[in-house]
Amino acid sequence: MPAQPSRKAPAPPRADPSVAAPGALRADARKNRERILRAAREAYAVDGIDVPMTAIARRAGVGAATLYRHFPSRVELITAVFAEQFAQCVAAFDEAFEDPDPWHGLCSFLDKVCTAQAADRGFGAAFLGQFPGVVDIESERDGAEAGLARLVRRAKDAGQLRQDFDPSDIILLLLANVGLAGQSPHVSPAASRRLVAYLLQSFRAGQTNPLPPPAPLTLRQIQEHAGVPGPG
Repeated sequence: MPAQPSRKAPAPPRADPSVAAPGALRADARKNRERILRAAREAYAVDGIDVPMTAIARRAGVGAATLYRHFPSRVELITAVFAEQFAQCVAAFDEAFEDPDPWHGLCSFLDKVCTAQAADRGFGAAFLGQFPGVVDIESERDGAEAGLARLVRRAKDAGQLRQDFDPSDIILLLLANVGLAGQSPHVSPAASRRLVAYLLQSFRAGQTNPLPPPAPLTLRQIQEHAGVPGPG
């Protein structure tokens, strides 16, 4: 019986050097995304959320096409940059509601939010709703205002917060505090802590001098009248 002819396995096709493996593409894309987010976070913290997308791309060391492939609009980029801070604010609300001391819960919440605002100019603007679409603006804004009203009501019911205090006074505090962002890292935190401490003392029950009527401030009003740039 004649010997069977040798059957060698066919050689694997040569890899096309112009096409990277899927795993390599994912790793490269992930690194580019991280670089873009880091660059945007740094730029927004100093200059606010008006920084052009092209400037972010240059800062990240990527092309504009790469940036837009990951984040097709400024809204999506800003949302991704501040997602963690927004989550921390939601957690701060929860902690404030769970605090058995309503006054301590209110003060802790304001301290955390104002500290984040003073440290990051872009986050302060985003938190106040000055960029439409950063979050589900309607539900987030309404939820934030309902949460603020609940914190105020708890402290009033406990006799710890002056009765003529209005939830819009918190927005007034946040507007004053956000103006401290963009100062040097040595100035902003200290100035914010002092401002918040001053105002919290005036908020506490026991103050006898009546206040002027509250300003008609809402998060919706701030967003609508802030002269906000478009998402392009």
